[in-house]
Amino acid sequence: ETAASPPGAPAAATGAAAPSSAPASGSVGDQSLLDRTVATGGASTGTAAPGATSAGSSSTAVAGGDDGSGVGSGGTGVSTADASGIGSVDGAGSILVNGVRYDTAGAVVALDDVPGLQLGMTAKVAGPFDAELTSGSALRVESAIDLRGPVGSVDAQRGSFTILGTTVTTDEATVWADARGAGDVAAGATLQVWGFPTHPGSLRATRVEVRAGGAPIVSGMVQNLDAAARRFSIGAQAIDYGRAVLPGGSGGAPLLANGVLVRVRASAGGAGLLVATAVQAWYPAPTADGTRLQMAGVVTDFAGPGALRVLGLPVDASSATLSGAPATALGNGVRVTVGGVLSNGVLRASRLKIQSVPGIGGQPSFILTGQIASFASIADFRIKGQPIDASGAQVGFVNGSAADLGPLVRVTIEGHRVVDGVLVADRVSFP
Repeated sequence: ETAASPPGAPAAATGAAAPSSAPASGSVGDQSLLDRTVATGGASTGTAAPGATSAGSSSTAVAGGDDGSGVGSGGTGVSTADASGIGSVDGAGSILVNGVRYDTAGAVVALDDVPGLQLGMTAKVAGPFDAELTSGSALRVESAIDLRGPVGSVDAQRGSFTILGTTVTTDEATVWADARGAGDVAAGATLQVWGFPTHPGSLRATRVEVRAGGAPIVSGMVQNLDAAARRFSIGAQAIDYGRAVLPGGSGGAPLLANGVLVRVRASAGGAGLLVATAVQAWYPAPTADGTRLQMAGVVTDFAGPGALRVLGLPVDASSATLSGAPATALGNGVRVTVGGVLSNGVLRASRLKIQSVPGIGGQPSFILTGQIASFASIADFRIKGQPIDASGAQVGFVNGSAADLGPLVRVTIEGHRVVDGVLVADRVSFP
C-alpha cells in the first residue's frame, strides 16, 4: 500500500466506529505506488478570467480492484465525500496517507504533471475512514507538484534553498529522489518540490526531484493582493493573474483573497514577474460543521494548544490526546498530524501527533507492502517500482531472514530515510 510521509492523527469519533467519508492530503513516493489505472482524461476546474486558458498536464483514472499490493492513478475533480485527509504519502500496498491505510479499489486518482504517485508527494484523499484513523476507503486521490523552478540560493548547512521567491526548508522526513540532501543542490538547477506551505513565502519539503525543465509552479499564501491590477505575491515572487483560470467559490465566484493557500501555474514574465495561467486552491479542506478531517502540516500562529494553525486552518488541540513528544514541544515550525471534527471553521482535535521538532528532529516512517518485483541483491530490489536497500546492519527481520528475500516474495518494508531515491530499510517483515 502507499502511505503518506507523516503518520496521521486519528479523528474524533462519536457513536459506533462506522467509517465516515473524508478527504485526506499527504505525500507519495517515486515510481507509481498505484497500479491498474484507466486513463480517462483530466480538466482543470475554476473560474476563467477573460481570455484565460487552462494549463497543466493531468489525467484521471479509476483504480482497479485492490489485491493488497497497490492502487490506481490518474485525473482531476471534486469529491463529495463528507470527511477528508490532507498530508503526504508514506507507504504503498494500498495507499497510506498520514498513517491511514486506504483501500483504493474503484478510487478515482487525479495526478497533475507526473505519471504516478511516489513517496513524499503531497496528496489529498477523499473517502471514509475508521474512528481510530488506521484504515479507510479512498473515493478519490489527488496529487500535484507544489513548486517548480530554478534554484536561487542554497544554504546547505540549514538544509534550505530558494525557488521563485519561496524558501524551501527540509527535514529528516524529506524524500530526496536523486540527491543525498541540500548539499547536492546547485544554484540554477531546476527542481520540482512537494511540501507543506508554512508561514508566507516558505514551504517545508516532503519530496525533492531534479527536473530538466517545465512551466513554473509556485504554492503558498496569497499576499499583497491588488484586485485592480490583478496581481499578488507569494513570498518574494510577484504574480500577474490577469488571464488566469481562478479557483471558484460559492456560486461560481472567484475565490481569491489574502491569506488563501493557492497553487499557481505560470509562464515566465519579464523583470521577475510570473504570468499565471491558472490559480488553484491548494488541497482545499472541507468547511461544513461536523466534517471529520485528518491532516499533516507545520504549526503556525501558535498561541497555545487551544489556538494554532496547520495548513492555515485554525486548530483547537486543548482536549486532544498528544503523542510523539511532550506537549511543551508543540510550537511554531513543529511538524504534526492532527485529526478531529470541524466546528465553526475550527478543527476541534481529538488527537495530535508531533512528528518533528526544529533543532531536535523526529522519526519519520515509510511503509511499503507488496511483492518484490525485481531483485538483484538485498541492497538492490524493488516493490512497486520503489528501490530498496535492506543490507544495513540496523535492519531487523521478522518471520524470516535476508536469505528469504527474492523475486515475488511478499514483504512489508519499514524505513525512515529515502536517499538518492532509495528507501533505506530498518525492518523487513514476512507474512
